[in-house]
Amino acid sequence: MKEIILAKYGEIALKGLNKNTFENLLIKNIKRRLAPLGKFDCTRQQSTIYIDALEEGIDPDTVMEKLSTVFGIACICKAGVFEKDFEDICRGAFEYLADTLEYAHTFKVEAKRADKRFPMKSPEICCELGGRILEKFPHLTVDVKNPEVTVTVEIRDTNAYVHAVKIQGAGGLPVGSSGKAMLLVSGGIDSPVAGYMMAKRGIHISAVHFISPPYTSERARLKVEQLCEKLTSYCGDIAFFCVPFTEIQEAIRDNCPEEYFTIIMRRLMMEIAQKLSDRDDCLALITGESVGQVASQTLKAIACTDAVCRMPVFRPLIGMDKTEIIEISRKIDTFDISIQPYEDCCTVFTPKHPKTKPTIEEIEKAQNSFDFSKMVQKAVENTEIKIIKI
Repeated sequence: MKEIILAKYGEIALKGLNKNTFENLLIKNIKRRLAPLGKFDCTRQQSTIYIDALEEGIDPDTVMEKLSTVFGIACICKAGVFEKDFEDICRGAFEYLADTLEYAHTFKVEAKRADKRFPMKSPEICCELGGRILEKFPHLTVDVKNPEVTVTVEIRDTNAYVHAVKIQGAGGLPVGSSGKAMLLVSGGIDSPVAGYMMAKRGIHISAVHFISPPYTSERARLKVEQLCEKLTSYCGDIAFFCVPFTEIQEAIRDNCPEEYFTIIMRRLMMEIAQKLSDRDDCLALITGESVGQVASQTLKAIACTDAVCRMPVFRPLIGMDKTEIIEISRKIDTFDISIQPYEDCCTVFTPKHPKTKPTIEEIEKAQNSFDFSKMVQKAVENTEIKIIKI
């Protein structure tokens, strides 16, 4: 009996004239994700991608697990492939779904007749196949509202497909379909979640991290690289930019009013991130800021930070509370890494009483008391680049 994986997508189906572009990119991402497992044939038809293993010994459950993190897929299911003959469908369903039905108590049948030439209509398929299943598995009862098992029959152009086990996909849009953006990642809980959420909208992520040795350690940097490695399951390969920031932070400490340290630091980070974005063809910046979470994330502080930006800054967590952010971080398996107690440069020279309602004029005056331009350029030139692969 032949088994195939069906990857179904939702939002892509609404893309109209651009649908082919999204579908082609999704297939490309699927093939890239499955490449370590072996060779696969991927074809598309009617909002479904059919994934057929071309080599023996490939575990379908492992394939489904890999596909569950591919953005653009709404749900994934294993399906038996049968001839478009009702008797063959029934025999195949009994054999293919025997283990599933044997241990269930309730079920229902759903049918999707995409090939209208098939002689039985969908309600007839449901009724007849449901009756046959009850005869074969008399311990079962029908529950159309909340069944333990939903047996689905899909009559397509070339074959009939029967399945009862499906898992939820990652949803969203294929990574790369919405361009490229630079994620400012500190090592905390928020920024990896922000990167995940923007990747879900089809954005290909690069990442920039600022280090300040000896105030920050090599372990802190490795922690951030680990976070990026976790994100690759969803985002694909990530270009990781590591920026030396010690000289700039010491200059801020020595030349600027203490209450403005954090905001001036954020502004200079944004300037460096934009220069690196130009080099890496990124069209926007991404941060993990949430309104009011810390002093530098008040509306006035954010306005002062944005004043130096010449490209969009995406803040997908801006209206979320910490509990919601932590929930997502656990889902994408970054939480335990994020809470490792290694310092990051955002905690270096933290003011005792940071300004929460600064004006752009006073921040610019404080920052312009020292010329940071040469230091910024030096930091960009000395940035290390590493490709973190999936």
